[in-house]
Amino acid sequence: MDIWTELSVANLTPDGEAWLASASDYPRSMRALWQARPWAPVVLPCGRTFDVVSMPALFGRRVLDELWASGPGCGPVAGYRGRTLLFVQPGAAARLRTLLAWEEWARDVPPLLCHGRGDAVTVPAVHPRAEHPAGGSHTEAAGRWIVAPDSREPWLPSAGVLLWACVRAAREAEPGRPEPVRGAAGPPPSTLRTPLTARPAQLLPMFPA
Repeated sequence: MDIWTELSVANLTPDGEAWLASASDYPRSMRALWQARPWAPVVLPCGRTFDVVSMPALFGRRVLDELWASGPGCGPVAGYRGRTLLFVQPGAAARLRTLLAWEEWARDVPPLLCHGRGDAVTVPAVHPRAEHPAGGSHTEAAGRWIVAPDSREPWLPSAGVLLWACVRAAREAEPGRPEPVRGAAGPPPSTLRTPLTARPAQLLPMFPA
């Protein structure tokens, strides 16, 4: 399955809009802004409703392929100015940053931007195809939703799940590289295509809170 086409969603649902607005200090004002300017990207704070992990677009596609082909799927995902933005659990950004610095085998992962509490990110318009009053059209520079939020409580990946997908995506890009040696914080060595869902009990103890 090519999630880039199968899961791409142009607009948020009303419930997804409510979830996204809940990240703002003023959710009602944010929704009023969207009603007035549905074509405009907005800036939202991280750390309360979600964190965001930003990665290069091509690597982001590989990570999403891993999450859907062998893992539990993903939460909301957006594309903005050549980056893929994955929405993750609050607190996961700082945790992922620590894991990537700690794990020797994570050096294969390209630099990621982990946005958590105290940070803010620009997210695409809620209705990017809405008609602009000046007659302008939507452009890729304004971003787009790849997987738009569709509920008030969307599932969001943890730092451990995202680390697993990032490492697998990096290894898939270099198939000749050996599997990581078993350690305290990483999944056990196995074939590259072992499904995540086949070993849920092993994942949790390996990424202690």
